[in-house]
Amino acid sequence: MALAYKRIIIKIGSNVLTLDNGMPDLARIGHLVEQIAEIKKQGKEVILVSSGAVASGRSLVQVSEKFDAVASRQLLAAVGQVKLINTYSELFGRFGLVCAQVLVTKEDFRDRLHYLNMKNCFQILLQHDIIPVINENDVISITELMFTDNDELAGLVASMLNADALIILSNVDGIYNGNPKDPGSEVIREIDHAATGLSSFITTQRSQFGRGGMLTKSHMARRVAQLGIAVHIANGKTENILPRLLQETVVNTRFLPSKAASGKKKWLAHNENNAKGAVHINPGAREALFSSRATSLLPVGVTGINGEFLKGDVVKLLDESGALLGLGIAEYGSDKAMEHMGEKNQKPLVHYDYLFLYPEPTDNAVK
Repeated sequence: MALAYKRIIIKIGSNVLTLDNGMPDLARIGHLVEQIAEIKKQGKEVILVSSGAVASGRSLVQVSEKFDAVASRQLLAAVGQVKLINTYSELFGRFGLVCAQVLVTKEDFRDRLHYLNMKNCFQILLQHDIIPVINENDVISITELMFTDNDELAGLVASMLNADALIILSNVDGIYNGNPKDPGSEVIREIDHAATGLSSFITTQRSQFGRGGMLTKSHMARRVAQLGIAVHIANGKTENILPRLLQETVVNTRFLPSKAASGKKKWLAHNENNAKGAVHINPGAREALFSSRATSLLPVGVTGINGEFLKGDVVKLLDESGALLGLGIAEYGSDKAMEHMGEKNQKPLVHYDYLFLYPEPTDNAVK
């Protein structure tokens, strides 16, 4: 039975798109485009998050060793992005499809206005049956301004566009229950969105040409699945991986989605870096927030305020040990929050509708 996804984000990693020598694998790119065209024929919407700009640049330009890594990356990305999008444009054109280039930086997600402007751009492209090809703008994104990797970017886009599924194509079949090189290790077919303990057996090694590893993929996947979006990690080098994945006839790891979250919560889920301050809460408030009832954060449960924030700012919610529990939008500023800290019968500091909580640890979450 086929998976009934309507809107799909497909993220293709560097190791899928490149040969062993770091040059673009044009045959692989062509095969993936062919698969996407097949999916489009089924009436599905596809948004592509693609690495490969630096590799494409490497095929055109040789960078002098006197330049540092940042300058070299900027040069290769600037030249390579043109080559990459032209490659996609030509290949999609063979199937009568039009694609569009969308280059983004982490700064584009920093507030609701930028976020909604970008969302509107994607929606108008999809309404005209155009395939957005998204990549980080490596020409101006450097050091702390960069996404962890394109997995993080893909998760943000999936959340923004209320996707049904995010498919991450890597160079392995999924997440293993041990070292993938160990003959006894097997791919975990399903992982609950609230799974814990994955870091104990997931390798932290990063891919040869990419910035991310499987551990960052799993953390991002859990977060996206908690927002109601299914996440698959599969091998992009497997023949016809995309149609086979949708037909459920190929091995991969699927993170099972929770119930769908609101648009505000989806935006919040990825805004940890934009938090203006932090709110410490007591065990009673922690228990109330993670109960089955919809609960707002009341001042009576607040034990401390760090930093200065205004109404509408994103704040971190921490327990008494300093562990990050979630994120929220403050209903009023830090001065008023300090004034009413610990008091009963006060207006919520964070309303439930503007509160995102990270998965609460559960037993037997990995299946």
